[in-house]
Amino acid sequence: MLSREPDSQYPELTDFLVCGLGSLGQYCVSILKEFGVRVHGVDTHRPEHWEMPELPNLLDTLIIGDCCLPEILEQAHIRECRAILLITKQERVNLEAAFTARSLNPQIRLVVRSAQDRLNQLLTEQLKNFVAFEAAELPAPAFALAAMGGSTCGIFTLEDQMFRVMQIQVDRSHRWCDRRLLYELNTANRRVLSHESASGDSPTGLYQWDPTTRLQAGDRLTYIEVGSDDQSLRMIMAGRPVHRLRQRLYQTVAWTNIQRWLTEVQSTLQHNRPLQLAALCALVILLLLLLAALSYKSTYPDMNWQEVLNAALILALGGYGDVFGGLKLEVPLPWWLQLFSLGLTITGTIFVGILYAMLTERVLASRFQFLSRRPPIPRQNHTILVGMGQLGQQVAALLKQLKQPIVGISNQNLDADILPEMPLVVGDATIASAALAKVNLPTAKSLVVLTDDEVTNLEIGLLARTVNPDIQLVLRTQNPRFNQSLGRLLSYAKVLEANALAAEAFVAAAFGENVLNLFRLNNQTTLVTEYCVEENDTLTNCLLAEVAYGYGVVPILHQRVGREAVLLPVDDVRLQVGDRLVVLATITGLRRIEHGSLLPREWQVRLESVRSPDSQFEGGSAIARITGCELGLARSIMTQLPATLEVPLYYHQALRLVRALGKVQVRASLAPADQVVAKGSGQ
Repeated sequence: MLSREPDSQYPELTDFLVCGLGSLGQYCVSILKEFGVRVHGVDTHRPEHWEMPELPNLLDTLIIGDCCLPEILEQAHIRECRAILLITKQERVNLEAAFTARSLNPQIRLVVRSAQDRLNQLLTEQLKNFVAFEAAELPAPAFALAAMGGSTCGIFTLEDQMFRVMQIQVDRSHRWCDRRLLYELNTANRRVLSHESASGDSPTGLYQWDPTTRLQAGDRLTYIEVGSDDQSLRMIMAGRPVHRLRQRLYQTVAWTNIQRWLTEVQSTLQHNRPLQLAALCALVILLLLLLAALSYKSTYPDMNWQEVLNAALILALGGYGDVFGGLKLEVPLPWWLQLFSLGLTITGTIFVGILYAMLTERVLASRFQFLSRRPPIPRQNHTILVGMGQLGQQVAALLKQLKQPIVGISNQNLDADILPEMPLVVGDATIASAALAKVNLPTAKSLVVLTDDEVTNLEIGLLARTVNPDIQLVLRTQNPRFNQSLGRLLSYAKVLEANALAAEAFVAAAFGENVLNLFRLNNQTTLVTEYCVEENDTLTNCLLAEVAYGYGVVPILHQRVGREAVLLPVDDVRLQVGDRLVVLATITGLRRIEHGSLLPREWQVRLESVRSPDSQFEGGSAIARITGCELGLARSIMTQLPATLEVPLYYHQALRLVRALGKVQVRASLAPADQVVAKGSGQ
């Protein structure tokens, strides 16, 4: 981890260099400047379009040239840079520039845009202080979860355990409504992240909620929980409760479904002339077969039905000579029946030939892909993906892992080994209804539009809403102003900027953090970030309570060296050098950790009275454990009641201490702190 105060050995390594000032690079520059650092930029040409007009003024240096050349990197102050972000669209350039940068600055951190997983792993082992991301892979979870809708905002795995971030709207039938206080919802497998009352404003950060609030109808609650990856979980995530499975099974054989199937067949025939002709041919042949069978049976009653049907079938398939090949018939045959048999043979030959021709045409038109045929298009409750580029393929892969029914629309065919289990419609979605008409749009659950043209994305989205007003709409944009305008105009749609989501992960990696996942929560990007506590960094010797409430992040995993990881750890743990810590954090929280900027601790605990000597002993232990102060100081305070604990605390931390003291029969209350102290006071 490089999240630390300036290193004494390399105090000059404070700048950052961004190579490739496309849309992703410009977002990275903007986020880096929020950290208050110097940022230099390199590109082969001056960008014709700035995503943010003020961006040229944010760059401390702009160099036009090839970032693979040592002299260009020298001009961009490579030797003073702490990290270099190589995010051009050409992987070869990024990797070549990474070697050049490391040769000029052995301490620099390399953050590379690359989709070569195997090569990236080898380079990580060889180069050290190296991390590589695929720009399309980072925002894919956010798009996939937006497409799923429902209450799941984020999903990821740690230590083979699935974590889910859930956001629910509480109604009067909910088991927590009017029964539980918010702090009571925090368990060994669950942590509350945010709470919005029915009449309150939307939360803008973590821990902006009162633990003593009682949950009421209309409130919106967000929490993270540890769950198991089983079929029931997938059904819940897909919006299909387990108790409805049997009901859905019965519905599949219901008469209403048969009627719906007949209606779909009729609709298909109306819009497909070749299929109409094939159906007509088959119907005529079937009628002729029945008529021939009845004629032969009435003329020769001694023949059984098997012999009758066999003769009729031979005649229909052109076998007139097989039946009447001899010069003299063994049995007398009426002239009209022989004439009818000849007509049956001629008609059958014509119609069977037509069927063979249509079948041959269909086989040739499919380019012999029947060996690797894709599954049929889902009929209902599915997700439609428009645009099957790298981002679209990543989103599709995630949705398939979550057992979501999907269908893709692409302007060109995909290789047979790319998502072979996904139905695919090849067509230009920009020609409106041409491709959308084939994917059962009226019965779809959601539509995700991921083409590179945001105007086209808007057009397709609006068209889909006219056909299916209830569809969940997810649109990809690339311009921040366009994104904001669409967000205000289309309140029913989820509008996401792919490059903005990816940029936050690249920037976090530039500061040394290991970004494991990301998702959108309360209109902000939340990063699942891993730290390794090092000497002299801003996390060393901190209580998890200080990390959580002081930096505004949520610890979800803590692991000591040589021990098993603890999921959703308690606040009382003090971090040591070598500890592994995984947190949920916004870019603001990461910036606070980077600078060591703890929020002020504004509360103190007033100790009123104690009931017994045992309570006095237990109370001292609780104070030392929760506040982190010396045990001797805590025991001394308990002998001088009433008294005010001089250690300032955060609100959630102080409330927890009051509750812990109440359990051991020590009466205590909250009081505003007399003064705000810096980190380290009282320890």
